[in-house]
This record gives sequence, C-alpha cells and structure tokens, in this order.
Amino acid sequence: MKYLHAMVRVLDVDKSMHFFCDLLGFKEVRRYESEKGRFTLIYLESQPGDPPVELTYNWDQEEEYGGGRNFGHLAFEVDNIYETCQMLQDNGITILRPPRDGRMAFVKTPDGISLEFLQAGGALPIEEPWKSMPSTGSW
Repeated sequence: MKYLHAMVRVLDVDKSMHFFCDLLGFKEVRRYESEKGRFTLIYLESQPGDPPVELTYNWDQEEEYGGGRNFGHLAFEVDNIYETCQMLQDNGITILRPPRDGRMAFVKTPDGISLEFLQAGGALPIEEPWKSMPSTGSW
C-alpha cells in the first residue's frame, strides 16, 4: 500500500491557494475541472515527489463544511518552527497551539482544517514569546 494524497474541501480557492502556496510554499502540480460534476480539483506538493494535498472546490457549495475537526489534521515538517509560526502570525493566521516546546504547533486553514507543524530534527531551544503563549481555540 502506498500513501497517495490527502483531500480537503475548500470554499474559496483564492484564499486557500494564498494560504498553501503564498504562505506555506506549496506548488500546484495538477488541476482538473469538471463542468459536468461542477467541481475543481487542485493538487499541491510541498516538495517535488511528496504526496500531494488535493483541494476540492465544489462550485455550488454555499455553506461551510461541518466536521472539519473530524478530518483530523495534515502534518508537515518545517525547518524552523518559530520562523514558520511568526510568518503565519504576521500574515493574520492565528496560532492555535503555539510551539511552546520548540517542536510542535497547530494552525487552521481558511476552511478550518488543522495543520500540525513539527520541527525537523527535534525540538529547538524554547524561546519567548512562544514558551508562555497560551493555546487558543480547538486545534
């Protein structure tokens, strides 16, 4: 068995592409639009050859999707968890579970999907302001 991809439903393609591509550095590798099915599939890779994230946009969806928390989360290894969280926070993203331990943090995408960030190579030394920052909301 081989892991292929994770799929998340999105309500706003532009917001989701900004989040994943502009802020997190993903690259679009494939797009499929179905006029008959009225949906768009966008496949994004964090690194060449990595399993993609599939963003599914249903053209006629007008309400928020329930149960985003039921999906669980997507996990990504990052080179510097503090720099990643600071960049996201500077761009208006709330850090739901700050990297207090220098190792792990959680945020949510514009569509409420939880993303876990793990520090590559083990925890960094604990730093302010992160070490005393409380968690906010559910992640």
